[in-house]
Amino acid sequence: MALNNKKNIKSTADTGFGTNASSYGGRFLNKDGNPNIIKRGIPFFERYSWFHSMLSVSRWRFFFTILFVYISVNLLFTLTYYLIGVQHLSGLNPISEKEKFIEAFFFSTQTFTTVGYGRIAPVGVAMNAVASFQALIGLLSFALATGLMYGRFSRPKAYVKFSENAIIAPFNNATALMLRLAPFKNTTLTDAIAKITLIMAIKENDKFVNKFYNLELELPTINALTLSWTLVHPITTDSPLYQFSTDDFNNTKGEIIVYIKAFDDMFSNTVIARTSYTFDEIKYGVKYVPMFYRDDALETTVLELDRINETTAVELNLETI
Repeated sequence: MALNNKKNIKSTADTGFGTNASSYGGRFLNKDGNPNIIKRGIPFFERYSWFHSMLSVSRWRFFFTILFVYISVNLLFTLTYYLIGVQHLSGLNPISEKEKFIEAFFFSTQTFTTVGYGRIAPVGVAMNAVASFQALIGLLSFALATGLMYGRFSRPKAYVKFSENAIIAPFNNATALMLRLAPFKNTTLTDAIAKITLIMAIKENDKFVNKFYNLELELPTINALTLSWTLVHPITTDSPLYQFSTDDFNNTKGEIIVYIKAFDDMFSNTVIARTSYTFDEIKYGVKYVPMFYRDDALETTVLELDRINETTAVELNLETI
């Protein structure tokens, strides 16, 4: 079926991504759900919300940043103490320059954390002024770090894992677009809602424009998201993917954006998860392998999250899907 015939299917209004296809490079959303956009035109430090960035970075980057700032600040104050003169630090015996620098560093860490063991103490106005200022910086820094730590642990988040690929599989004597997701933490998600938007670049009047289509789902809502959930869009005559050939999939720039919203009982708050699949991330002629089953004692259900991407081949007419 020619792509131009897709103009006969009603598309939705601009969803915020823009209709000019030539203005976009790559995909609209990254796999992690964040927009594939680089913002420029303003200073670097005004471009990002550092609070939001520290809440959203990975765990190892968060702790590495905290450790890096901690060591850097103490090295800066250690250098200041060393330049003023370590002779103004009482409790230091005559030692080598290297040992003096190390002792000044540990004095800095004790002052920064307000531990103050008392073995080494500042002497003189300059040294006491710097130590007092560092103690103030330490109090503010630990208050900020504590707030970030609490924010990371208390922030509601949808712990939902999506399959790496969407698939075209048999469904009710026809075909359907499918993708699978599952919760991967010990949280309880209820009243889950799923929405899928299809974006395709279609040529109109010798110009490619982005067209947006809301894909109808067989089951758009479920009461509880406890096991895997396969989202199914039946490819009927009302679907923009009806009679979409394999050549159309291979030669068309398209993307499927998935939006999940659910209620988290633990936080009593709504959580959201997003991802996307470009046309080259769609597999044809396969179906998902079940990822949950009863245990040997027949007393509980086992959900194997490492099988979320597992598929098996099935017969499918790929010429006219």
